[in-house]
Amino acid sequence: MEKWVYGYVLIVNCIGLFVMFEDKRRARKHLYRIPEKTLFFVSLIGGSIGTWMGMYLFHHKTKHWYFVMGMPLILILQIVGCIWCLLYRT
Repeated sequence: MEKWVYGYVLIVNCIGLFVMFEDKRRARKHLYRIPEKTLFFVSLIGGSIGTWMGMYLFHHKTKHWYFVMGMPLILILQIVGCIWCLLYRT
């Protein structure tokens, strides 16, 4: 079971990194953008590390307070949730 979880987390964080890259690429080319709610959704389903890394790696959405505060907050909540699950699993 744990291998599936690790695989899921790896894949969803790669997707998070990719969507930040792709949205930045589209912004530079003045193309249709990826909605912000999609970026947050990817983060919420476990891709918070990838989206947060993508923010700073590609200098994307770093001037929006709700991204600067929201992505790390989601990551912290996910870490706390994982620790809680590990400590209290039956």
